[in-house]
Amino acid sequence: MKTILMLLLAFVLSTAASERRRNIQLAKRDTLVRSKRRWVLTTIELVEEDPGPYPKYISQIFNDKTHQHNNHNYVMRGMGVDEEPLGVFSLDQRSGKVYAHRAIDREKHSFFHIKFDILDIQTGRAIDKELAFDVDIKDINDNAPKFRHPQMSADVMENTLEGYLPVRIEVSDHDQENTPNSTVTLSVISQSPQVPKFELHQIDSRMAQLTFEGCFDYNKVKKYEVILQAKDDGKPSLSSTAVVTLNIIDANSHPPMFKARKYHGEIPEMVTRENVLRLVVEDKDTPKTPGWRAKYFIIKGNEENNYKIETDPDTNDGILSVIKGKDFEKSATANLQIGVENEEPLFVCKDGAPLNKDVLLPDSINVTMKVIDVNDPPQFEKNPVDIYEKEEEEPGKLLYTTKVDDVDSDRSKIRFVLLDDPADWVTIDRKTGQIRTTKKMDRESPFVHDDVYKILIAAQDDGVPPATSTGTILVHLLDINDNKPMLSNNSVTLCGNKVMLDVKDLDSHPYSGPFTVSLKSDDATRVQRWKVDPSTGEEVGLVSLRTLAYGHYSVPLVIEDQQGITGEDIVVVTVCDCEGGGVCRQKHPLSTSLGPAGIGLIFASLLLFLLILFILKCEHGKQFEHFSDVQQQGEGHQTLIQYNQEGGGAECKVVPLLLLTHNKNLAMNVRSGRKQGTMQISSMTPAMIEDLDSYKSRMVSNKHSTLSANKNLHQGGSLKYQRPSNLLSNHLSDHLNRRLHTIDGNSVNHPEYAPHEYVYEGEESRCQSLDELSFSICGEDLGFLNDLGPKFKPFGNICNQIMQEKGICI
Repeated sequence: MKTILMLLLAFVLSTAASERRRNIQLAKRDTLVRSKRRWVLTTIELVEEDPGPYPKYISQIFNDKTHQHNNHNYVMRGMGVDEEPLGVFSLDQRSGKVYAHRAIDREKHSFFHIKFDILDIQTGRAIDKELAFDVDIKDINDNAPKFRHPQMSADVMENTLEGYLPVRIEVSDHDQENTPNSTVTLSVISQSPQVPKFELHQIDSRMAQLTFEGCFDYNKVKKYEVILQAKDDGKPSLSSTAVVTLNIIDANSHPPMFKARKYHGEIPEMVTRENVLRLVVEDKDTPKTPGWRAKYFIIKGNEENNYKIETDPDTNDGILSVIKGKDFEKSATANLQIGVENEEPLFVCKDGAPLNKDVLLPDSINVTMKVIDVNDPPQFEKNPVDIYEKEEEEPGKLLYTTKVDDVDSDRSKIRFVLLDDPADWVTIDRKTGQIRTTKKMDRESPFVHDDVYKILIAAQDDGVPPATSTGTILVHLLDINDNKPMLSNNSVTLCGNKVMLDVKDLDSHPYSGPFTVSLKSDDATRVQRWKVDPSTGEEVGLVSLRTLAYGHYSVPLVIEDQQGITGEDIVVVTVCDCEGGGVCRQKHPLSTSLGPAGIGLIFASLLLFLLILFILKCEHGKQFEHFSDVQQQGEGHQTLIQYNQEGGGAECKVVPLLLLTHNKNLAMNVRSGRKQGTMQISSMTPAMIEDLDSYKSRMVSNKHSTLSANKNLHQGGSLKYQRPSNLLSNHLSDHLNRRLHTIDGNSVNHPEYAPHEYVYEGEESRCQSLDELSFSICGEDLGFLNDLGPKFKPFGNICNQIMQEKGICI
């Protein structure tokens, strides 16, 4: 009995130990395994789309420490807890049991990583932290494979050769990759019509290409519908379908055929003409497509390229044209063989298979072209004809005898006509065709181009209607030395002391340059003034040997060519103030406006003139009173007013130009070598200087009396005076003439006293007496100017108006 009890006890203990070992193994599977971090939880597997019920217990957290210490809580966080997706998992804080609350779609979330901590209940201190476990969602076959394009349409040419079609199939499956659930098989499950046979060539589990065997016939079937299936290998297997529509595009499956087997046409000989004959074809392919448009070609009979054939784009007819006239005498007919084909190569499907191209020969026909005989024009033996003659030959010379041939007419009945003779130099015999000169032919004529004179003639037969042909005679004129050399330009401008002259000769080499140019030696003065350097060449230089006054100079030149033929020419040289580029500087026009200084100078000159008259009157006494009496009879009284006269003028060592410009006789006497009415101090004789000094002394002696007179005028007095009469002018003229006679007499024995010629017109006076005048007329009454006489009134009005407008005070 005791033994039995012992056996029972051993059995119980053994069973308990076995049960304990089993529980430990289960715990090891679901609990943490000690590692470097002490806590590791094995991966928990859940099946996607699990129907529940929920919440569903999936695991429990514990280890050997939880049996020793029951005073702890579990805290969980991470995906499915407090991170998206929220509320999927929860944890019992005391027991450590983990629950799932809803089904999970693996295609959205295939894996969860969850963290948890173990805290002491009393202190809240972490016993263990940063522990984790994973939840792996196990895939089920809940997604059928899908076509990327469930409805597809593609255009396929009728002449496509069997094999691949331009249709690519693509599918997708969202189940777990590399599993039977995502492995897809593609296939054709039906087609309409059944010929040709369609199949799918699968590239991988996601892609395939549509293929076919046989050929298409657009005239029989224009559209095909193919149904495809995509099926996976899951349990249970899922599948989907797609429909592919194939539209057959017509190609060149019918050759063009001529409607008539023979064609006839006719054309006059030696005539070119468009659209001589039209060839008509028939083609059953779609119009206006490359498989319908015809291409015509001449197989034989056009070895001389007399014909061409083109396609009418609207009617598809062949248009035959003659592009080179055919001679009836050589051939009266022409036999052409013409073929036709399409722009696109021919493709014919017969009994489900394409025919070999070698047996598809293009259609062809024969065309007969009749050449109609017409009157041929005469043919020149040579055209054009080159003739070489010297220029300036005597008229009447035979240049050429025209030679022609005519197969339709008698040679003796051909007549010749001169069509174009620009210079009217030749004539032609109507019967013989002889061309003779009627005038001398000049190579330098404007009707000669590049030494060639062109003549046009015509030959006409006696046919009905008459036929005419034209010929060209080219007369090459050889040059002779019949032209004298000359200057290219007979007018030049000299800037500096040298100017270049271009020489030309209408003759050509060797009857032209280089030239030799020299001065015409009939004038010794010219040789002293000019020279030619360089004197040879196409261009020579004319050099001035001394400084020349501005003006125009004619220089005769002698020009000689290579053969000694000389010519004379004159060049007009203009000497001037150049502004560059051989152009004379233009003279500036005189200004018509006066500034304040000009107006002041005019009034000062007027006062000076009146002052001189006053001095002359004082000097000559009664003689001037007699002149005054004469003047008072014809003119009114004049009044002079003093304008701030501060004192006498400064002494002037220059002869007053005013006196020299009043006498016309004096101007006539001093024209030679001087400007009219002007004279320089350097050209005056000692006698003139002495006379002027005496005149100056008398002016100084009268200064005091003049100032007194001016003072009286300023105080309101008046002085009656008259303008110089003709008697006074004659008196002054006689006086100056006597002095000039003395000068001319001395100039014979003393040339240095003679007046000299100057290039410039004169220099400004060095006398500063006018600058010392200080007076003002602003605000004064200028009414006295009304009594100065008719010649002074316009001048006074102009000056007064300008000064008042501009506010000028002198």
